[in-house]
Amino acid sequence: MNTSRKIACDVAKYIDDKKGQDIRILDIKNISSFADYFVITHGSSTRQVKAIADEIQDQLGKKGIVLDHKEGYHEGRWILLDYIQVVVHIFIEEERSFYDIERVWKDATVVDIDNL
Repeated sequence: MNTSRKIACDVAKYIDDKKGQDIRILDIKNISSFADYFVITHGSSTRQVKAIADEIQDQLGKKGIVLDHKEGYHEGRWILLDYIQVVVHIFIEEERSFYDIERVWKDATVVDIDNL
């Protein structure tokens, strides 16, 4: 069974495999009506950001988890992958600093990913 938490944790592992930086999982299910988790990371280039997005889509696709919506892939500065319960935000570093999603969602619970 693919629970939303397991999907978010799997996504964090795929991001780590592609050397994504400062990976965060925010549990938003108690403060949001549209998703359970945000997974947030950044890369050092648009090429890396796209590679991270491709890896997530490939690996989840192998598990039969279908992407509902994708935004920003062409530009590669902020890619959003919407898997309904889990929304993945992959930024280039400058965009992440500018939009500061963690601050906007400061009431979310941060999931400890060090022990995944």
